[in-house]
Amino acid sequence: MVGTTEKDVRRLSRRALLSGFAAAAGAALLAACGGSKATATPQAATTAAGAATTASGQVSGGTPVTTAVASSAAAATRPAGSTTAGSTSAASSVTTRGTTAAASTTTGSSGTAAVSSVTSGTAGKFSGTIRVGSKDFTEEFIVGNIYALLLENAGAKVDRKLNLGGTPVCQAAMVKGDLDLYPEYTGTGLVTVLKLPADSDPQRVFDTVNKNYQDKYKFTWLTPAPMNNTQALAMTQQGSQKFAIKTISDMVAKADQLTMIGTPEFQEREDGLPGIMKVYGPFKLKRYISVDVGLKYKGLIEGQADVGVAFGTDGEIAVYNLVVLQDDKKLFPVYQIAPVVTNKALDASPGIRDALNAVAPLLTDDTMRRLNYEVDGKKREPADVAKEFLTNQGLLKK
Repeated sequence: MVGTTEKDVRRLSRRALLSGFAAAAGAALLAACGGSKATATPQAATTAAGAATTASGQVSGGTPVTTAVASSAAAATRPAGSTTAGSTSAASSVTTRGTTAAASTTTGSSGTAAVSSVTSGTAGKFSGTIRVGSKDFTEEFIVGNIYALLLENAGAKVDRKLNLGGTPVCQAAMVKGDLDLYPEYTGTGLVTVLKLPADSDPQRVFDTVNKNYQDKYKFTWLTPAPMNNTQALAMTQQGSQKFAIKTISDMVAKADQLTMIGTPEFQEREDGLPGIMKVYGPFKLKRYISVDVGLKYKGLIEGQADVGVAFGTDGEIAVYNLVVLQDDKKLFPVYQIAPVVTNKALDASPGIRDALNAVAPLLTDDTMRRLNYEVDGKKREPADVAKEFLTNQGLLKK
C-alpha cells in the first residue's frame, strides 16, 4: 500500500471527526478560537492549539460550476439509493416556528424567480451582524460560504466564523450565543447531539431533530437539502458488472468473493460492518483492507479492492463514475444538510429563513459531489466555488 502522507492524514472522515470530539474538547477548542473569525480555506484548516483535525477528505461538486467538471462527471448518474426517498417532501412540507419554509417553490432549472424573491422578500428583514459558522471539512466550508453569500446578497451583514471544528464545537458556540447559524446534518443532530437511535426516514428524522432542538436549545432547523451525505458502499462500474452487484444484499450474498477497503473504524461502527451483518445477515468477506481515509478510493480504483467504504456526497463517486450500492434494507441513517439557526437570530432577522431556504432544493448529491471535487480535487477556494455556483444558479447578482 502507498504510505500515508501528511495530506492523507488531514483527510479524516466526517463521521470519525463527529464521534471523536468530546464536549469538553469542543469547549476547549472554542475557547482557543476565541470566537474570532476563522479562515474558510482548506489549506488553513487546522485551528488553534492543534485540537481540531481537518476532514477535507470529502469531495464533491456542483452541476453548473465548470465545463471541465461537468464533462468529467457527465456520465455519472445518481446512484441507486444515494438520494433519500422522500427528501422532496421533506423540503416542501417543512414548517419552522409556524412558518412554512419558502424553498419549496425553487427548482434547479432557473434561479431567476428565486433571486428576485430572495432580494425583495428579505429586504429590511435583518438586524445587526449574523454570525455564520461551519465545521472544519470541505463540504461545510462550501455550504457555510453559500449561506454567508446568500445572506449578504439579501442585505444582511455577515461575520464568517468558518472552520470552527467538529459538531460539539459548533453546538457549544450556538448554545453559548457566539454563533447564530451553521450547516448541520439531520443524522448528526439525531445521533450525535440528541443521542437518539439512527433512522432512515428523512421526514421523521427532520421532524424529530427540529422538535427536540426547539425544546432543548431554542434552535430552528430550516429546509433540509435533498442531498444525503450518509455512509455508503461503492464499486467501480467494471466491478459491479463483473459480480452482478447493485445492492448491499447482492454484496452480502457474494461477500466471500469480495475484498473491501475502508477505514479501521468501519469494522466497529454500528453503521459499519457490524450493522450490515445485523440488518442483512452474517457474512464473511474475502478480505478487509484497513487504510487511512485518503487512500480508500486509490485502492478501489487501482483494483486492490472490489468494494470501497464511501460517503454519499464524496466527489470521487462522480469523478470515477462509481456505483453506489443501494441500501435496500435501509440500514444507513439519513444525513441531509440544513441551516440550524438560533431562535434569537430568527426573531431579530426573519429574512434569514427565505434567503437560505431558496438554495436548499439545489443541493443534491450530484451537485455536492462536484462542488466538493472543485475544492479537494482542483484545489480551488471554497468561497470561489460557492460564489460561482450561486451565480450560475441565479441566486447571486452578477
